[in-house]
Amino acid sequence: MAELKEADAAQLHQEDVDIKRGDGGGDAPSVGDQAAEQAVKTEAAADSDAKPSTTTPERHVSIQTILEGLEVLVDLNGAGRKSCPLCPEEKFKACYSHKLRRHLQNLHWKVYVEFEGQRMCICHLPCRNLKPSLSGDQASGRHVAHYHCVVCSVTIARKTDMVSHLKRHVNKGETEASYSGSADVPFEEPAPSGQAYEIMKELGTNVQLLPNHTTPQKSDTYFNRKMKTNRQLVFCSLAVLVEERNPLECLDAFGATGIMGLQWAKHLRNAVKVTITDISDTCIKMIKENCELNHIRVDGGSRGSRGPRGPDGAGSEVEGAPVATVEVVKMDANVTMHLWPFDYIHLDPFGTAVNYLDAAFRNVRNLGIISVTSTDTGSLYSKAPNVTLRHYGCHIVRTEYYRELAARMVVATMARAAARCNKGIEVLLAVALEHFVLVVVRVLRGPTQADESAKKLRKLVHCQWCEERVFLKQGNMVDDTLPCNCHGSLPGKTAVQLGPLWSGPLFNTGFLRRMLSAAVQHSMDDIQALVKNLICESDCTTLKSLVHGPSALTNQVECGVVIKTLQGGEESGPAEQSGKRKTGEESGNVVKRMKSDGSLDHPPFYYSIHRHSIRGMNMPKLNKFLQYLTEAGFRVSRTHFDPTGVRTDATLEQFKSVLTKYSVPTNTNATQTSVSTENTL
Repeated sequence: MAELKEADAAQLHQEDVDIKRGDGGGDAPSVGDQAAEQAVKTEAAADSDAKPSTTTPERHVSIQTILEGLEVLVDLNGAGRKSCPLCPEEKFKACYSHKLRRHLQNLHWKVYVEFEGQRMCICHLPCRNLKPSLSGDQASGRHVAHYHCVVCSVTIARKTDMVSHLKRHVNKGETEASYSGSADVPFEEPAPSGQAYEIMKELGTNVQLLPNHTTPQKSDTYFNRKMKTNRQLVFCSLAVLVEERNPLECLDAFGATGIMGLQWAKHLRNAVKVTITDISDTCIKMIKENCELNHIRVDGGSRGSRGPRGPDGAGSEVEGAPVATVEVVKMDANVTMHLWPFDYIHLDPFGTAVNYLDAAFRNVRNLGIISVTSTDTGSLYSKAPNVTLRHYGCHIVRTEYYRELAARMVVATMARAAARCNKGIEVLLAVALEHFVLVVVRVLRGPTQADESAKKLRKLVHCQWCEERVFLKQGNMVDDTLPCNCHGSLPGKTAVQLGPLWSGPLFNTGFLRRMLSAAVQHSMDDIQALVKNLICESDCTTLKSLVHGPSALTNQVECGVVIKTLQGGEESGPAEQSGKRKTGEESGNVVKRMKSDGSLDHPPFYYSIHRHSIRGMNMPKLNKFLQYLTEAGFRVSRTHFDPTGVRTDATLEQFKSVLTKYSVPTNTNATQTSVSTENTL
């Protein structure tokens, strides 16, 4: 404590010397003042070497470790009035020691922000520069209370902003020791808005984010944290394709921050050749910076003159061996897909993706995969029917199964785009959640496959009264198709035609099982429950005993895709291990296997148990009701589209009959209680 007081006394002496020099009217300092100043600096340096000082020259006086550190700034044991070291004279006048001690404790110490043992107390000194007025002079007014950052010495007014600022230091790996140990360590790189970048980590990949990354209208590098599920599902679908053949040429057509392509390259390494493209210069710059942040080499011109190879014309490499290589291209997505073929294409624009489907299907390789993420939920979920008709060419109304309706509408649009290129599709996965619709399809070349896919585009007949629905077959009348009798019992037109929609299956069981294995392998715990639900929905069963490991993979031979099991991979010859393409005969066998798998299709659409509940009756629990439907001989499962939905091959009349049979009147318990009371009396 004595040494601490000596250091503080030396600093106060230095401040007195500066004040006297300023009062001298700008005269040159005397020899005695220079000698005293040098002695003070020498003494302070010796004290700082002997012990950790709480008021080093690089650190503001408001940053302390204990409350006594504030009190020693002023000699509280002495007599007379004393001023606050953290407040100007016009804000807090000089007072006696007991009042000043209470002021330091209640005003400055209680509202501190702690970081690595250092406590940043609130400061009222005129440290922050006031904003200039329109005339160019500084605006007159009171100074705002603020905090001094212990890492970079920046001043921030609000406590919550200081906490967020310190979190960004932690995300970038900057601490007090690392920052003060080297004077040339840069501060957070300033963004165009003058604020600092934010670093976010997802699936082991670090990406820099602009401060306005959540506002797509104001930021080119838009990033949505809620789309983490979508990114993990896309990653697992790519990992399944890598098991079939590699190396793959993959395209992330709308890079933004580049997080999706970086995750592919970082985890799949040499099995994929990732290309990230974007039309914005800001996005391209940030993608390259994120590549360096994840030790990934940037290649900008491996296929001719695709674009610049880096900031200075060469591929930018980080220190040490890069973990992977990513090709970053500044080009429109349509142009990129028209110029070069790919095995895997992911489209995730802001809004609808219908403008990019023709280019995607034109150059995708045979048995390749195209994944499309649509975020225009306003048109997909029947909130803007005119936009739906303009973009997707479908007529829809609001129904209880509107999410599956949106997924089938996107698949139908993709099937038409593929048919224009003489290609067909096989739907591997279709997910519709609150804020996006994800569809993953496999591309099958040939006019025969295109005709088979086009035959699955049908109109849907929907009853607006009871919400019964059925796909319309060619040559049938609308009123003769629906199994309900609402047309005969109710006046007016009750049935409407929706679509055209995709009438085929939305899931591939074998593909989903291998996606689950990939999710377990890469520790994606967030989507494992969702994928298990999709597997049960694909099989239309309530069984949830899923096996992970070799046994789960060896049973997927008949699921409609080329499956490389663990045993098959070990026994494969050198031709397969070299990563060559499948021959024409093998591709034909795949198509035949897909045709023979049509009997496993799940029933289309689902019924909501709450929508069809009976007034005055207590419904059974959902799991119990599924058991009752199974005992009645129907295929049933839950659906991810609606937590209260039941996917079944039963008609609506049969569904309601089972629900009515096992529902209990609401006043049954009250009646039984009254009868037992009368018997007791």
